[in-house]
Formats: sequence, C-alpha cells, structure tokens
Amino acid sequence: MIIETRAYARAGLLGNPSDGFFGKTISISVRNFGASISLYQSPEVHIEPQGPDTNTFKSIYHLRDAVASLGYHGGIPLIKAAIKQFGEYCEREGIRLPNRNFTIRYQTSIPRQVGLSGSSAIVVATFRALMRFYQVDIPLVLLPTLVMKSETEELGITAGLQDRVIQCYEGCVYMDFDRTMVESKGHGQYEPVNPRALPKLYIAYKTALGKQSGRVHNDVRSRWLKGEKLVVDTLQEIAGVAQRGHDALLNNRQAEMHDLVNENFDLRCRIYNINESNMEMIETARRIGASASFAGSGGAIVGTYQDDDMLNRLFVELKRLDARVIKPYIS
Repeated sequence: MIIETRAYARAGLLGNPSDGFFGKTISISVRNFGASISLYQSPEVHIEPQGPDTNTFKSIYHLRDAVASLGYHGGIPLIKAAIKQFGEYCEREGIRLPNRNFTIRYQTSIPRQVGLSGSSAIVVATFRALMRFYQVDIPLVLLPTLVMKSETEELGITAGLQDRVIQCYEGCVYMDFDRTMVESKGHGQYEPVNPRALPKLYIAYKTALGKQSGRVHNDVRSRWLKGEKLVVDTLQEIAGVAQRGHDALLNNRQAEMHDLVNENFDLRCRIYNINESNMEMIETARRIGASASFAGSGGAIVGTYQDDDMLNRLFVELKRLDARVIKPYIS
C-alpha cells in the first residue's frame, strides 16, 4: 500500500512577520500549490532524490542558476530532519514503533524561495505520511512546533511558527503567539477563521526574486534580541494589525482589511530593507487600487481587490513585471 499525503503553500495575510517575535498573525493556506509525499514499506529506509537534489549540472552556470533558485539543498535534508524529529517525539512519548521501514519520495509545485513556504510544506507532508504509516496520532496543536524544530534545530533555518500552523491546520487561522504560552507549552493559541469571512484576495509572485527567508530575518532578529526600541515597537504594532483584522473578520467588516494589509507592509518597511523589484510589485498593485503586502519574506505579495475588473488589471500590469497573479483557493 502506498501512502499519499499533501501540504499546501501558505500566505501570511496580517501580522507577518511578528510570529517569530511572540506576535499575532492571520494566515491562509493556498491550495493552488502543494508538496506531496509518497511512502511505502520497504526493507530499508530509503529517501528517493528528486530534481532539486541533483549533483549533476550541465555547466558551472547551470549550477549557479540552480543554487540561486533552489539553494544548496533540495528536499532530502528536510525529509531527514522530519524523520529524526518524528522518531525523537515517539521516543519521548514512550511510543514504540513497529519494526517497519519505508521508501519515501516527494514532489512539489510550490514556487521556491518566494515566501510561500515550500520547505515547510515538505516537512508537514512527511510528518503526515509517517503518522499514517506508523499509526501515531500527534496532537494537532503540537504538530507545527515539531515541524518548526525540524527546520530550526536540525537544519539551522530561521523560522517562526506561522507557516507551520497554517499548513497543519489549513484554511484560515488567527494565531496568538503569547510569549508566556509559547515558552511554557511550546505552542500558541490557534483559532480557525471561516474563509468565507475573507474579502477577495489575490497573490502575485516573481520566481526570480528567490531568497532564503532565514537570511532576510537575521538582522531584525539580532536587533530585536538587543531590545532596539524601533524594532520592538514596530513588531508589536504589526501584531496589533492582525488582532484588529481578526476583530474585523469576526464582525463582518471586510472593508477594513484593505487598509490593514497596507498598514502591515508600511510598518514592515520601518525595520526591513525592501529591494526595488519587490517594491515595484507593491506599488503597481496599490496604484491599481488593490492593497498589497508581503505573503512571506519577499518575492510574493498578497492583498485585497474590489472586483473582476481590478483583478484583470492586476493580471495585466503585474505580468509586465514578470509576476504571476493567482486567486488563492483556500477552503
């Protein structure tokens, strides 16, 4: 029997990137793109390499371009990290796994390095496959933390819980990463939001902008750890934007989301350097009348739009910037 599991891309709608700083966020799963895992029993544990894991290149320029878009590692390190964390969780919980091995392979359609969480999707899908194969039930509230540790502790990737929460819960989720709760229980408070409460949303991305998100966050993290007032205050304000957005959605005030999305990005600009190509997408979308903010760490934007005419203008104008526009499939 072959076990098939899947995890989807995600977009941070409000509060991004305060999740890594005990803030609050609202995120959506983006089912237009996903990472899938196939797993079946075999004599030994075997991870099948895929295209991004290749060590053979046509030239040094091919290698250069591959590293620029995919990083130095493909999906295999992520799968190894997930398997290790899964095994250690079972050991801690006194769960004795049967003596069964497996072969595992992955596929992904999530655009790489544009802030749509392609790496964590592979880890989430791997955990789901292992849970089914070994018939282990990990509480949903704990799963995002294990996924995050697979990346932070095993691979040294700078990451917050937001991506992993929405990819585990799916749909739309409001997250409160209260420091006391996170440090005492290992997770925040996660509240699903009815996707029907959301306004009309679009996502646009440029694959050529790819950067590893850990590098983007490092400077701000060090400044936050030093207690720099501008950074600390701004991240608190960004978290407040998510809280206000949550209130707006619960009380059917969708129109407020337009300004909140823009405010989120404008606050981000206080403490993060935004490259020209990313800013070009933001400004183009806003000029048309849509709101716009980063979906993650850069390379993709998310926002609200009013009607089909505005959406068509987004398609046309952002295509001139070599950006693709999609309507996220959330439910």
